[in-house]
Amino acid sequence: MIAPAPRNEIAGGARAERRSARLAAVQALYQMELAGGDAETVAQEFLDHRFQREPELAEAGAPDEALFRAILAGVPHHQAEIDRAIASCLTASWRLERIDSILRAILRAAACELIARHDVPARVVIDEYLEIAHGFCGEEERAFVNAVLDRLARRKRPAEFGEAPPDEEPGF
Repeated sequence: MIAPAPRNEIAGGARAERRSARLAAVQALYQMELAGGDAETVAQEFLDHRFQREPELAEAGAPDEALFRAILAGVPHHQAEIDRAIASCLTASWRLERIDSILRAILRAAACELIARHDVPARVVIDEYLEIAHGFCGEEERAFVNAVLDRLARRKRPAEFGEAPPDEEPGF
């Protein structure tokens, strides 16, 4: 389970640290998918080297290390459940394997938070990952990410949207 976020989710400095952690987690998940490597090794590489050297990570500010590590460990540990949850939100003509690697990383990181971090509002999770998607893809892909995350959030956290929970919605 991912550790809860501090109560002050809106504070500027803490928010920037969490956004930096989410951005780094997406990049690390992308790297893990393409080049391999376990979560702990990749996390340490990012913390030791990449945060200082890569401009987009350096500009984002110091990451919330606990959140970064939690997402990076949570996705591979629960990947089967996460991938099933995402796949259930895709149209019949789309399979998760067909989606671009960076979009898969964004969806997986967001799904991990939507499923495991009930202390962070679903709309915050969606907004944060849409902002990350803005840096990697065009309008059409962002609309796709928004649609999938909205469907997933409504399935995993229906009460936040004033909806009744679906029957037997699994979590982890």
